[in-house]
Amino acid sequence: MEANTRSTGRLPAAFLTPGSSSFMDFLSDQSPEMLPGNRSLPPLQGAIEAPHGTTIVAASFPGGVVLAGDRRATMGNMIAQRDIEKVFPADEYSAVGIAGTAGLAVEMVKLFQLELEHFEKVEGAQLSLEGKANRLSTMIRSNLAMAMQGLAVVPLFAGYDVDRDKGRIFSYDVTGGRSEETGYAATGSGSIFARGSMKKLYREDLTQEQALTLVVQALYDAADDDSATGGPDVARRIYPIVTVITDEGFRRLTDQESSEIARSILERRLEQPDGPRAALL
Repeated sequence: MEANTRSTGRLPAAFLTPGSSSFMDFLSDQSPEMLPGNRSLPPLQGAIEAPHGTTIVAASFPGGVVLAGDRRATMGNMIAQRDIEKVFPADEYSAVGIAGTAGLAVEMVKLFQLELEHFEKVEGAQLSLEGKANRLSTMIRSNLAMAMQGLAVVPLFAGYDVDRDKGRIFSYDVTGGRSEETGYAATGSGSIFARGSMKKLYREDLTQEQALTLVVQALYDAADDDSATGGPDVARRIYPIVTVITDEGFRRLTDQESSEIARSILERRLEQPDGPRAALL
């Protein structure tokens, strides 16, 4: 939106007038064409080949929650990118992992980050974790028209609830339907394999270190059966993005920390290839 140079200030009056605490409402009023769901697409002649993000996993533990994702993006049967970023901080106490059409998903995450930041600046307080999950649900629902044309975005949202003093996980469908998950969750093409892995290994009393190992193990198992999910790539030094959210806030593990977890899993798999519980025991 261009500055209004004819007014007394550099910005249009809309920027200086108190209004809704929702950035999406503001954008809908001032520049609705900038919202992803309002863009018109040309008539489709077939399926659109666009890079897709795949597997995202999350697991809670006493004191917080872990959210992680592999690094592969696919386009049909091709690997479009080997080191894509799929997990992003939403704010200080929450994060979102993306699966689906990569370009739209990243754009939605950036809009979601602005939505939360705008609310905090206008209201002087953060949204509750439940409120953040609801705002994301609304954004996904607004993308339904594109989802019906094959450009779907299905994220996984996790955060530390300061009011309830625990980590919580929310999953979504393409219509914006929201579900709170208990213990662990996965989304994306490899989710069925990742969920099966976590089902066998998850316990409510996991330590933070065990929860971190659990999600990397789940991604490894997903990559073993799903070609669209990328496992730890030791040769290229590409490892999963792993994040942890506690009462101290959001933290992304360094590449060194992620590589150590991945290497420990690989080493134990070499020692006991068919031992599904070897990584945690």
